[in-house]
Amino acid sequence: MKIMAVCSSGLGTSFMIELKVKEIMKDLGIPAEVGHADVGSVTSDMADLFICTKDLASSISFKNLVAIPNITDKVAMKDAIQNFLNR
Repeated sequence: MKIMAVCSSGLGTSFMIELKVKEIMKDLGIPAEVGHADVGSVTSDMADLFICTKDLASSISFKNLVAIPNITDKVAMKDAIQNFLNR
């Protein structure tokens, strides 16, 4: 599975999300390639799942997008990922 963390500049926020997603996927036992990018560079074919904060979600119109409330709540992030995987 390929996952892309997205933020407005592709630097700080998306990198923090990437690190947490790597931990979560390892905890879930699901192999995943996780990267990060800025919102202006992502295309729908770049990943199986895109993750961003809720404030940025309206800028990305992909069906495979998960919006998280903030980058520090690992439990909420894990729940959002699991909900996506269970669809």
